[in-house]
Amino acid sequence: MHIDVLRIVEEIAPLMYQMSEEQDCRHQIMLQGCKNQRPEEEDFDPYLGTQGFKWLSEEGYIEYEFRNPIYDYLEYTNKVIADLKIHRTRLICLRPQTCYTYHKDFSQRIHIPLITNPNCFLIVDDELNRYPADGSSYLINTTKHHTAVNASKRDRWHIVGCTSQR
Repeated sequence: MHIDVLRIVEEIAPLMYQMSEEQDCRHQIMLQGCKNQRPEEEDFDPYLGTQGFKWLSEEGYIEYEFRNPIYDYLEYTNKVIADLKIHRTRLICLRPQTCYTYHKDFSQRIHIPLITNPNCFLIVDDELNRYPADGSSYLINTTKHHTAVNASKRDRWHIVGCTSQR
């Protein structure tokens, strides 16, 4: 399945701007929510679901509950997410010159690189992998030890969703 990355970037530009303007520099925002999680609700939290699996399970959530599109205006993006059958999908920005801890996830992830460069990569089980923003989606076995690295001077943007695919 070829993904029109430019179309997604145009759709999500308001969210990218919101994330870059947040005082606490949030680096993830949910694209799917659970139950009736909608922007028009008074207690809407666009970050509910970005926490780790341990926190989610302690709070009584399961990853698969986060499968309802939050933003109706993301028509194409929501269609891509549905076609890929992913849940707990987030827009993630990895800031310049940063990396995550070396960790394992509960489930595998599908990455859709949107804005990246050769100095951004993932290390999975000690193997370095680069994923270009070429319209592809990538199934990554994040149940193995892994980390993401941005060794560049620009933000790296991916859409990341959980999958039960093997």
